[in-house]
Amino acid sequence: MIAAINTAARRTPAWVIYAAALGLAAWALYAAVNSPDPAKVLERELGRRGLQILVASLCVTPLRWGGVNLLKFRRALGLMGFMFIGLHLFTWSVLDLGLRWSVILTDLTKRPYIIIGFLAFVALIPLALTSNAWSIKRLGALRWRRLHWLAYPAILAGAVHFVMIGKVYTLESALYFAAVAGLLVARWVKTARKARLAL
Repeated sequence: MIAAINTAARRTPAWVIYAAALGLAAWALYAAVNSPDPAKVLERELGRRGLQILVASLCVTPLRWGGVNLLKFRRALGLMGFMFIGLHLFTWSVLDLGLRWSVILTDLTKRPYIIIGFLAFVALIPLALTSNAWSIKRLGALRWRRLHWLAYPAILAGAVHFVMIGKVYTLESALYFAAVAGLLVARWVKTARKARLAL
């Protein structure tokens, strides 16, 4: 089974992830246009899809521990997750709030779930900008890996943001948070065990 999955992964180009993500974005737009509150529906759907994709990117390393190698898709997943979160932020600030800067700034200083969500997005920016071979060469592999550890607190903050909204997808948001927390704990345990063995 694992061998079949790895063979399929090797034969599947990474651009499939980009195409699938664009299809999801198009579907979110279609669903929003056909709803009574297009801006809100689009905002929620883009954020939800972005979190799902970022959680999928977190799964790549644990799956590799089990012998399933999907590493070639991790960059695409990360970039598409960032794209969805960026569109989510754009929809909130432009389509929902109409670039009313006083309201936006008030939300960014008074509403905890918005502050946490915005900080998560800001943490993802350097990751998106350095998700290329040139940056790895420029920064060096060690510094690049250290920088990309930002993905863990950023995705956890995104899950917390989703939980704190609390109005929609209550059970679903709790499951996302549990999944992210579980993946991060598994990563921490693996790293700690590796460090002990190295002593």
